[in-house]
Amino acid sequence: MGRWFYVLNGLILAFLLLPVAIVILFALNPEPFIAFPPSGFSLRWYDKFLHSRDFMHAFMLSLELGVGTALLAGCIGTAAALAIARGNLPGSGFLTALFLSPLVLPGLLTGFAMFQLVMVLGIGRSSSVLLVGHTVVAIPYVMRTVLAVLANADRSIEEAARGLGASPATVFREVTLPLIRPGVIAGCMFAFITSFDQFPVSLFLVAPGEETLPIAMFNYLRFDFDGTIAAASTVSILLAVLLVLAIERTVGLQNSTRL
Repeated sequence: MGRWFYVLNGLILAFLLLPVAIVILFALNPEPFIAFPPSGFSLRWYDKFLHSRDFMHAFMLSLELGVGTALLAGCIGTAAALAIARGNLPGSGFLTALFLSPLVLPGLLTGFAMFQLVMVLGIGRSSSVLLVGHTVVAIPYVMRTVLAVLANADRSIEEAARGLGASPATVFREVTLPLIRPGVIAGCMFAFITSFDQFPVSLFLVAPGEETLPIAMFNYLRFDFDGTIAAASTVSILLAVLLVLAIERTVGLQNSTRL
């Protein structure tokens, strides 16, 4: 039984990683089409990606949006989690479901709803509106991780600090924040990844000339198909892997899977 369990898990892992391997091979193939086995080894598509003004602008915009989303979602998600877990608010279950609803709703539906709201309010599409849209989608990741940490934290430590005369601000800064820091860091990293790879919301809210990397890749595929797309995809994959490794070094993958 144990042998078949490992075989099944190995097959599932291979099925999940095979598309990634194909993308990497395509990015290193000198031919402008998918060929297996590759006819050679070349970095021409990475060079084209790095020297493309449109791709570099989209890449930097995605990085800026990712950082901004991580900061905003980190603050809002952490505050919401603290209010629900420690505030004894009426209807906390409803509030939790409300904040986590972007995880349940289809991405296209969320993006279309945000687009309709922006049009009704007459705000128009811009980078600021896109940042708000990404933040709304990313908040559940931060809130979920922080709630999990708070559920496992020893609340008596905070009560002891208050009993010794510490102000609420001091208790939060010296006790609560160190306790929830792993969850906040992990949630912010997940928020960054969610924003950087976000397509449905960006598709509806992106402003002309301000495309994110996923939208720039989508537009490129409409008119051309070569290894540049694979190179851009590999960069996105590498960035996600680096952040996962950062989560492992910060809170550990086993801890993050329990969050």
